[in-house]
Formats: sequence, C-alpha cells, structure tokens
Amino acid sequence: MTKLAIIGGTGLTQLTALKNPRHETVYTPYGNPSADFVIGEIQDKTVVFLARHGNPHTIPPHKINYRANIWALKKLGVQDIIAVAAVGGITPKMVPASLAIPDQIIDYTYSREHTFFDGKDGSVTHIDFSYPYCQKLRANLITAAASENLPISPIGTYGCTQGPRLESAAEIARMERDGCDLVGMTGMPEASLAKELDINYAALAVMANWGAGKIEGEITMTEIEENLHHGMANAAKLLQAFVAAY
Repeated sequence: MTKLAIIGGTGLTQLTALKNPRHETVYTPYGNPSADFVIGEIQDKTVVFLARHGNPHTIPPHKINYRANIWALKKLGVQDIIAVAAVGGITPKMVPASLAIPDQIIDYTYSREHTFFDGKDGSVTHIDFSYPYCQKLRANLITAAASENLPISPIGTYGCTQGPRLESAAEIARMERDGCDLVGMTGMPEASLAKELDINYAALAVMANWGAGKIEGEITMTEIEENLHHGMANAAKLLQAFVAAY
C-alpha cells in the first residue's frame, strides 16, 4: 500500500527527486484527475506525486477537479498528503520566498464541487473541521525544516480565494482583519475533501509575493517566478528531509 502523496502546486509540476517513476491513470466517479499520478521512490520510500494544475500547468484553481484528485489518491491507498502551494503573504512574517506550515484555514471560495457528501445517497453527513490540518504531519514538517536549518513559520491561517485573478488591496485588508496570514487559491476544498475520506492532510505554503496593497505598485509575474524559484528549492529540501524520516 502506498501511504504518502505529495500534491504539487504552481512552481512544482514534477518531483525530480522521484526515482524509478511510473505513471498511473486513475478513473473516478467524479471525472478525470488533474494529471496521471507519478509513483516512485524517495529515500527508498514509495511516494505518489500529483501536479495539481496538470503537467504542463494548464488548469486554473477554480477548475481543478478536487474531488477526482482526492478520490483517486484514496483509491491508490494514500493515507497522508502533503500539499504544496504557492501563496501570497499578508502578515509581516510571511515574506516572499519563505515557507509556512498553516494550522488553520478560512474558505472564501464559491461554486466549487466541495464535498463527497452531496446527499444523493439519501443521507446527511457532517465532518468535524475544527482543525483542518493533521497535527502529526505538521509537526513532522516542522521537525524536517529544523533538521535542514530552514526558517519557516510554524503556524498561520490560510485564506483561500476563488481566483484565478489576484485579490484587490481591500480584499487583502479584509482578510487580514479576518485573521488570515497568507492567501492562496487551492487550499479548499482540497483540505476538507481529504478529511471526508479520512486522509491525513497538511500544507506546505511557499510565499510567492506580498498580498495586494502590502507593498507599493502592482504584483508582477516576474516577481512571483523569482520568489518561487528560491522558495520551491527550499521546499524540495524540506520534503526530502520529511520523506527520509517518514
């Protein structure tokens, strides 16, 4: 049984550390996942990798088939997911190119297929979502970062927006008042769907830029790409250390 999966976001469409990779297509009742699953070994541990936006990167955040992705991972026997995401920083510690391990989330998305429990089976099912992220996985990510001397923010509230546009300065100001530390577009319903299927889930956030209004001027793709280049390199080191201790 394959236990661990890594979902890659913007800036991480393939996992170069995977040895002996093989591709597997999984068909689901919810349609096609974002891409074929790549299964290989890191540090002699079997790992499943999925490019959330497809490979090449072609699927915008609001069009990702989150239900198909999570259902397929469950079918593959995955028990733990580390979800890597490029995000924007809101509060002072969330500087561009830095890493964070969020512990809470606020969902601002709409019109996404966000649950497996749609009532079609004649039942009403609720899950507890008080703590969206697995505390054990979070602790292990924090330990892995320390082993590599990688500075991270060990807590933070992820605000998930609809996308694909970036936010206005007023929206970021509202999110900060709401208690958000960082902003992304893919954290939901990915986290809650994993919870519905009893898969442990934690996020590794890579700061691609400051949120709108946090610095003067507009956010540029050049800035985002440069920050992701450095941030994803550190994320890869952290993931290697995490898998080695898994």
